[in-house]
Amino acid sequence: MAAQVGKRLDRKVLGRLRLASQGLLGAGERPDSAGGVVRWMTAMQAQDLQAALWAVGVRLTGSGVSDVGAAINAGTIVRSWPMRGTLHLVAPEDLRWMLELTADRLTKGIAARHRELGITWADVEKCRDVALAAISTEGPLSRNGLFKVFDDGGQPTQGQRGIHILGTLCRHGWLVQGPLAGNQQLIVAFDDWIPFSRRLGRAEAVAEFLLRYFHSHGPATVRDFAWWTQIPLTEVRAALETIRGGLVELEFEGASYWMSHETAGLLDTGVPGSRSVLLLPGFDEFLLGYTDRSLVLPPEHANKIVPGGNGVFKKALVSGGEVVGTWVVEGKGQRAAVVPQLFDPSRPLGPAAQAAFTKAAERYLEFLDT
Repeated sequence: MAAQVGKRLDRKVLGRLRLASQGLLGAGERPDSAGGVVRWMTAMQAQDLQAALWAVGVRLTGSGVSDVGAAINAGTIVRSWPMRGTLHLVAPEDLRWMLELTADRLTKGIAARHRELGITWADVEKCRDVALAAISTEGPLSRNGLFKVFDDGGQPTQGQRGIHILGTLCRHGWLVQGPLAGNQQLIVAFDDWIPFSRRLGRAEAVAEFLLRYFHSHGPATVRDFAWWTQIPLTEVRAALETIRGGLVELEFEGASYWMSHETAGLLDTGVPGSRSVLLLPGFDEFLLGYTDRSLVLPPEHANKIVPGGNGVFKKALVSGGEVVGTWVVEGKGQRAAVVPQLFDPSRPLGPAAQAAFTKAAERYLEFLDT
């Protein structure tokens, strides 16, 4: 039976509940490390490395960019392609079962592209062997260094062939991105970098994935999760039946939304964040974690976040649970300043929101300097 909350629920309240479940409002217990943030979130989209660092930092009180970088260098969080063919940050102990759950479906989905690029399974195995041999001898390799190994081994890398081979080797648990080297990551052997990563049966894996997603991203729908992971809806619905006791169902505008009991409890005690202002990076889970973003991003402004639908998400300015604009950094060093770009300039931030924006801007610049 779905919970009924009547007039207390609107889109902004749903947005603030999502902020709370994602650890963005400072309410309740919060992770005290970068690894803890990523484990709670389950997976965090991370094709833009610098944006991903802030996505962790904005959820980790008092952290600096060096703290998140240190977690990557220590292997307490890892960056790979666990789902949707997109880079995500995940906990190392979760990566193997995620890959085993999603890799085959993705491999089938890109089979035609691999045929266009002339990539056969024999080519993948050859690249695996030469890559692991080179890493064993030379240590971690840059992407360019790895591609040279492929080229020297008779496996050309031009025309996206190299990145598709690398992605395949990572999805099948032979390679993974390891320590940072400037603005990129070095490639290492999976088993050396991650000595332990769990294995789960498929049904158990889908159920755990779903439960953790609703706890960290709720309120959300089963369709949101199915899109997020590309796991078939039939499997998702079957998994829901095994975990629904750990969740609360909420009906809103004819759809069922699921969340943790703790998040749902805020509806009784008061949903925080009505005056919150957050500076979220591009590709943040607050937007990218759902197939339907209209609850927090008015559809008429969606093109301002993803201009022309090009797949590149701008930084999001979130006020009271709703995306109200974007933001940019102007200037460098001591002259750097965060500048809001509101969707509707005729509705400027009020005094309280402006004060919250100033505090959020100071926090972001502090993060970059720490």
